[in-house]
Amino acid sequence: MKLHVVFTLAGAEYALPFDCVLQMESYTGATLVPGAPAYVDGIVTVRGLVVPVLDLRTRFGLPRMELSLDARIIVTESAGRVVALRVDSSREVLKLDVDKHQPAPSIISERSSGLVNAVHPLGKRLLLLIDLPKLLGENSHDLQPPALPEDGSNTRLQLPG
Repeated sequence: MKLHVVFTLAGAEYALPFDCVLQMESYTGATLVPGAPAYVDGIVTVRGLVVPVLDLRTRFGLPRMELSLDARIIVTESAGRVVALRVDSSREVLKLDVDKHQPAPSIISERSSGLVNAVHPLGKRLLLLIDLPKLLGENSHDLQPPALPEDGSNTRLQLPG
């Protein structure tokens, strides 16, 4: 069993391993960066660190959505790179049995450029598992990887009581 953060985009449910999530918070917007790729919303400050925000709708070829009260950013870290992912909503952390992960059907993997690497059936729900290293590794020249602070302020997301 492994904890995963579940989020939605355009009605579909996705999951990220909990151990790569630093923080989740409401999203009210970002500072625009001239010349950034279309899927980069801009930059925000999280715990004193300037972090790029990727709009996953745009990154996945979905239509952009106006900000709503449910909009969230999920601040992630992979291989020293910290990036916030803008999602439609995220309020759930689940324990998933990794042995039940199934490879993504080839059409899903191909259409998502390999960013979805597995599917997890959960009752009537299907969770699409994101390959975060691939998501953050592609077009790495577009995103400057901010270094994690060495003062301990990069503590991981804590579950409530």
